[in-house]
Amino acid sequence: MDNKKDLGLPIAIIISGILISASIYATGGIKIISGTAGEANLPDAVPKEIVVKPADKNDHIVGKLGSDITIITYTDLECPFCQRFHATMGQIMDNYREGGKVAWVYRQMPLDMLHSKSRKEAEAAECAGIVGGNVKFWEYTNKIFSYTKSNDSLDLALLPQIATETGLDLKAFNTCLDSGKGKAAVINSESGAADAGAQGTPYSVILTKDGKKVPIDGAMPFENIKATIDGLLR
Repeated sequence: MDNKKDLGLPIAIIISGILISASIYATGGIKIISGTAGEANLPDAVPKEIVVKPADKNDHIVGKLGSDITIITYTDLECPFCQRFHATMGQIMDNYREGGKVAWVYRQMPLDMLHSKSRKEAEAAECAGIVGGNVKFWEYTNKIFSYTKSNDSLDLALLPQIATETGLDLKAFNTCLDSGKGKAAVINSESGAADAGAQGTPYSVILTKDGKKVPIDGAMPFENIKATIDGLLR
């Protein structure tokens, strides 16, 4: 895939999912662990054992499976912090994708209690991937983030228009949405979020080949993520 094509920047970051203050998620922390989360460092609702479903060929991925580091992100398309973090991860991939250093996996986590439109948008993005493949998934997702001003501001009537702008077969796209395939794909994508420790969005876990798991709560700045990646790659 062409790097620019995969990640049309700018895109985004989303707010915490269970009415936890935005400031906590916007400035959340990075803590390297070997498989279990320290009780003092994560909320009580987060499992002590972080269990992340491994990335596979069915995931939406930028970079290569089997990279030195894989970053798995759970996100909500109407979350403003997710929008910011999406752009940050685009920068990360511009710097680390080549040579199999870092791969980025996108998984859905629509926060229905906060954003009533997010799930339908996620279903549309999944249908973009079903109809057009991995590259079209990313193009469609990027366009949603470029159109929305977050917090349910996107007009859902634009979803077919975005499909056309992305170069998708509109009939196949609409058929996918109507058939429930997009809905099933979203449910599958979000199914492992709680086990991974996600309580809100954006939430990411950095995985290394030697088994380290690094949870990232919120829209961590580029410099912090870069420093963590550099330390793990050394």
